[in-house]
Amino acid sequence: MLPISKEGDGGANWIEALFTAVSAACVTGLTVVDTELYWTPFGQGVILVLIQLGGLGVMVFASLIGIFVVRRLTLGSRLTTAQEAHAEGIGQLRRLIVSIATIAVVVECAVAIVLWLRFWLGRGEEPLHALWLGVFHAVSSFNNAGFALFSDNLMGFVDDPWILLPLATATIIGGLGFPVIMQILKHAPHPRRFSMHTWLVLTGTALLLTVGTVAIAALEWNNPGSLGAHPTGTRILDAFFHSVQTRTAGFNALDIGAFEPETLLVMDVLMFIGGGPAGTAGGIKITTFGVLAAIIIAEVRGDPTVTVFGKRLSRAVHREATTVALLSVGLCYAATVAIMLLTDIDHDRVLFEVISAFATVGLSTGITAAVGTPSQLILILLMFLGRVGPITVATAIALRPRRLAYELPKERPIIG
Repeated sequence: MLPISKEGDGGANWIEALFTAVSAACVTGLTVVDTELYWTPFGQGVILVLIQLGGLGVMVFASLIGIFVVRRLTLGSRLTTAQEAHAEGIGQLRRLIVSIATIAVVVECAVAIVLWLRFWLGRGEEPLHALWLGVFHAVSSFNNAGFALFSDNLMGFVDDPWILLPLATATIIGGLGFPVIMQILKHAPHPRRFSMHTWLVLTGTALLLTVGTVAIAALEWNNPGSLGAHPTGTRILDAFFHSVQTRTAGFNALDIGAFEPETLLVMDVLMFIGGGPAGTAGGIKITTFGVLAAIIIAEVRGDPTVTVFGKRLSRAVHREATTVALLSVGLCYAATVAIMLLTDIDHDRVLFEVISAFATVGLSTGITAAVGTPSQLILILLMFLGRVGPITVATAIALRPRRLAYELPKERPIIG
């Protein structure tokens, strides 16, 4: 809200500052003002710092400071950070945190260099400004944030693979999750050593990217407001790019508001699923979706247990996946109804906005700034809950676990 953060006289009002701060810290990318024109370089720098903090995780970042400044971590900090990073134990936590930071810096620097050279040599930007553009968009893409320093997001680069593909690559890597990235780096020559978690994320990512690309291309191919206005090569490039962005990144090279309702519905599903756990992506996560799919397949086939990639799933995992999915569906449904009551916007656009906020995606049909303050507060809550996680919130609300000294008799209701 400081005047130094906003162009022109005075500072941003509370809702603009709050919405932008939450969107950045929750690595979402939804905006109520023009990031390029409304915020000064200082304000944009604040957004960049929030994106990096939100992407790496507050506790992971705090532990990094503890490692390099205090040179030691308390047991409580180790336990909390291990849970944040989905570590298997606390013994190697120091190495884990350093690895997370190293992966983030290496990927962001590599993408920033490619973008810097493209903005400078290919787009005619001044070297320093091109460097700033490269760094900002590299951090935004790896952390799946979707903030861009252009008024039309990336629509000015709709046919530029040297901009879109590096951003898509960083988005995919960040969306895999740090455990998967580190296991790939460790066991790449021997994929048989990959865990069930890694195989679920890799297989699900490849499948959803393919399905998303084919669906968007098929549904928008002849739409003059989107792919239909471009040659074949650009159509394929943009279909793939927007399939990647539905994985919680939020950049757009086409006008999402011009997409067909059927396309928006497909993107709703892709956004809701999201990316891999313990990374920069949002949504209910690929692993949750994969576990639910495996449960359905096992039930249809009549299998006594649920198996995934040759391993049996614990029943506790069944309950966790079902709880996360149902809490998320209920939250999105309630928010959609609430915003529809507060506005006169079509339900397909409201649903798209709600899922985009909850899954921390950042894609929008252009209604974010027009829904009004009450609806924007709902979106703020959705972004926060989507980043923290429905199951984490539900656990935090419970004062203590309920333990019974007895078990009630079983009875089976009729299902279906």
